[in-house]
Amino acid sequence: MNMPKISGVNHLQAIKALGKAGFRIVRQGRKHVVMSDGVRYLTIPRHNPVNGYTLAGIVRDAGLSVDEFLKLL
Repeated sequence: MNMPKISGVNHLQAIKALGKAGFRIVRQGRKHVVMSDGVRYLTIPRHNPVNGYTLAGIVRDAGLSVDEFLKLL
């Protein structure tokens, strides 16, 4: 597996960026925030920073490229 081009990001920044991509918060727990665009569901851990590998997986699951996500930050 190659290194993601994404470094750790604050979970609130990640949530805001995914919101710009059309995802809305569905559920919030003490440890995770679940977001959905109506088709896909994403689980964002509530810890800072969110690990780069974890974030790269979330971005991939959202159907975005890392570059697209970085532009939304």
